[in-house]
Amino acid sequence: MNKLNLLAAAFLSLLVFHQSNAQENPVSGQVLDKIVAKVDNNILLESDVQQTFLEAIAQTQQGMTPPTRCEIFETLIINKLMVAKAEIDSVIVTDPEVMLQTENRFNMVLQQFGGNEDMILQMYGKTADQLKAEMEDLIREQMVVERMRGKITEGLTVSPAEVKSFFESIPTDSLPFFSAEVTVGQIVRKPEVNAQTKEQIYNQLKQFKADIEAGKADFAELATQYSEDPGSAANGGDLGFSARGQMVPEYEGAALGLRQGEISDPVESQFGFHMIQLLEIKNNTYNTRHILIIPKANEDDILKTERYLDSLKNEIQAGTIEFAKAAKEYSDDRNTSDNGGFFTDPGTSSNRLTLRTLEDPVLYFTLDSMEVGTISKPMRFEDPREGTKVRILFYKAKYPAHRANMSDDYEKMKAATLRRKEDDILSTWFVTAKEDVFIDIDPSYDRCNALQEK
Repeated sequence: MNKLNLLAAAFLSLLVFHQSNAQENPVSGQVLDKIVAKVDNNILLESDVQQTFLEAIAQTQQGMTPPTRCEIFETLIINKLMVAKAEIDSVIVTDPEVMLQTENRFNMVLQQFGGNEDMILQMYGKTADQLKAEMEDLIREQMVVERMRGKITEGLTVSPAEVKSFFESIPTDSLPFFSAEVTVGQIVRKPEVNAQTKEQIYNQLKQFKADIEAGKADFAELATQYSEDPGSAANGGDLGFSARGQMVPEYEGAALGLRQGEISDPVESQFGFHMIQLLEIKNNTYNTRHILIIPKANEDDILKTERYLDSLKNEIQAGTIEFAKAAKEYSDDRNTSDNGGFFTDPGTSSNRLTLRTLEDPVLYFTLDSMEVGTISKPMRFEDPREGTKVRILFYKAKYPAHRANMSDDYEKMKAATLRRKEDDILSTWFVTAKEDVFIDIDPSYDRCNALQEK
């Protein structure tokens, strides 16, 4: 069993632009890609192995040994095994969950292009819808794998003594060399849209409802034309079945208060204004479609938000309120507010992260011009889904590049210890799970001995 702790869960997110279909050479007709493994109905392509292998090498920390191609191959085989076993064990990831995660990932990609979808087409030769369709399959597999991992290793913890023992087991000359790291926080505010703009949207959706009920318009056609939910607009607003508690409270409350086929009055949530139609209720799930219109802040709304954050910055600098407390109370970014506004390393949950871990390149260049301990002026940025937002950044600390040690890198060592412990549990699981599915490996990978007990 490999020592990579099933890296595919991390690397699948890096395969966003990987075309997983076999392609032919237009001149010779020779197949440039091939199936190298089958696990029940799940296939693994040579291009999957190659792309993940290259990404793994690129992500390897300085001073650490990069994974071998066989280790990557085995990791991907185990992920396919988890997907196959998830189907057998009824471990489910719902369509709405996948759609939401796909939308979030796509928005991160879109941010790199300043929100310009045409630039994505120019760069990759794919429309936004084509790209999201490719991402969706990969993300679904990643989510299934993560859910299976969670089920297999549920409740697993490590003690400080285990972390110390793991660290001491690493030869001194093999300790990893960590790049320079930073601790950065943010407070984000979404401009409050003025009442007049909201009223116009409310009245527009009310008119849509009246036209539909009078037979003058079709819900699906209006959704396709006007809805600003990219995940459902092309499907006539249909969101599919959702489990109770999955949607935001305002949406779910309105939806479940309808009779089948009935259309709601406009409902406001954090995403904008929805007009909802209940299509069907089945057990503890319900199927709806909606038209979403997102209110856009005008210049006055944005300036008001900048003044608010500038005032909050002054309070923090004066010591009236701590940054972390202000972030928890006032930031609109849910990904960072619960952590006192600080960005975290997804692998270790530590507040210390390398600059390349920051997903937004604008942050990198902003920090480059800031001094440690300072707070930036209010800065505008574009959220592809929710429009213009404003934030202030707190550059709390910078840590120089260094050889791993227990004092500075305890959280990293703890995460590594936990991964090793997970490996042991997953090794035991693998031995029995592989007997429940059909696995066929191409002879070109026989040398990897992927199915042998380690």
